[in-house]
Amino acid sequence: MVDAIYAALEKAGAPGVRVVVSESGWPSAGGFAASVDNARTYNQGLIDHVYRGTPKRSGVLETYVFAMFNENQKPGDATERKFGLFCPDKQPVYPVTFPK
Repeated sequence: MVDAIYAALEKAGAPGVRVVVSESGWPSAGGFAASVDNARTYNQGLIDHVYRGTPKRSGVLETYVFAMFNENQKPGDATERKFGLFCPDKQPVYPVTFPK
């Protein structure tokens, strides 16, 4: 999808516009397919992918993982409270590794 954005920007005459993935994540509990294992797999895959870049553009793609912390007091669906890499007490929900 990011390469589609790059291609559209090039076609529009704006190839130098910076692309940022502003929020991407997976819940670790609270709904269908929301599990610690699925969240870890998704977020680790995302981290690994954005450090490599895309087929169209190599290099690190600026990306923000949603979210840093689980929000145990957030209203709404149970999944909305479980997107964090860390619990409110700062303990990791699951391990992820950032490339150096």
